Amino acid sequence: MKPTLDWMLRSDFTGKLDAELSYVTAGMTWAADYNAVAPENGNNLDITGWVTMDNQSGKTFDQAQIKLMAGEVNKLRPSNEPFTVSGMAMDARAMPGPQVQEKAFDEYHLYTLPRPVTLEDRETKQVEFLRASNVKAERIYVYDGAKMGQQYQYWSPEQIRQNREYGTEMNSDVWVMQEIANSKSNNLGIPLPKGRARFYRRDTDGALEFIGESEITHTPIDETLRLFTGNASDLVGERRQTNFQVDYNGHKIDESFAIKIRNHKNEAANVRVEHLYRCLNWEITQTSDDFIKIDSRTAEFRVRIPSSGEKNLTYNVHYMW
Repeated sequence: MKPTLDWMLRSDFTGKLDAELSYVTAGMTWAADYNAVAPENGNNLDITGWVTMDNQSGKTFDQAQIKLMAGEVNKLRPSNEPFTVSGMAMDARAMPGPQVQEKAFDEYHLYTLPRPVTLEDRETKQVEFLRASNVKAERIYVYDGAKMGQQYQYWSPEQIRQNREYGTEMNSDVWVMQEIANSKSNNLGIPLPKGRARFYRRDTDGALEFIGESEITHTPIDETLRLFTGNASDLVGERRQTNFQVDYNGHKIDESFAIKIRNHKNEAANVRVEHLYRCLNWEITQTSDDFIKIDSRTAEFRVRIPSSGEKNLTYNVHYMW
């Protein structure tokens, strides 16, 4: 009734010897979980990071020395092997003690737990690996008014160019994003494993209130995290197509939009308005506001909306193919 491994060993001599057995098994997963706490006023965060280990292998490991590999390590999976789910932080036991040691290893990052750990079968356990205070985070608002439905996912570029209605379905939500520099000057500066980040803010009574969560990818030192945490309740966007002209023989399209963002907050808000989508070759020929070309699909307008006010933005884009 107990999981058992049996070997038959062939040797040219008799006697006792020390041996090490290494093998790859399933049923053992791990993930990173982050908690970020903001004060009642301001956006400087206190961040803790936890390694969450989940043992579903069917066997207990007593006083195991554990190393965790972070990165996109390729491993072939049999077609009949089910997917495993990691990061079951709920009901986990927290283990205080020395911090996890991190080092670069091959093309990945290796995290070594500072002391042996017993992992019971069907047990989830956590170990703290990061604690940072006064981490500066910038809260930004982003309005991407183009709402792309599932019906477009298999469309060809020709279908996209010829359909006037493509990209005109409106999204009214304004996204709340957190930008965090993973640098030593920002009191971080270690490779961050992929995992879930939860954000909290202290209320006037000192209690922590949950304000959103997101998932981070494996993030090297000196890269910037940009995390979506929810939609702003007091900012509303509108996006309307006002003109569409296509010349198939000349391989060009002219399209115009009018965008309106209303601010119902008691303070001014800076909003980034971005996205182009119909073709990779484009130029904005007329606009009411300055913009920054981020990449071949993104033009970003940075506008300021007064308290209890609104901002109107118009532009014309010329596509070529």
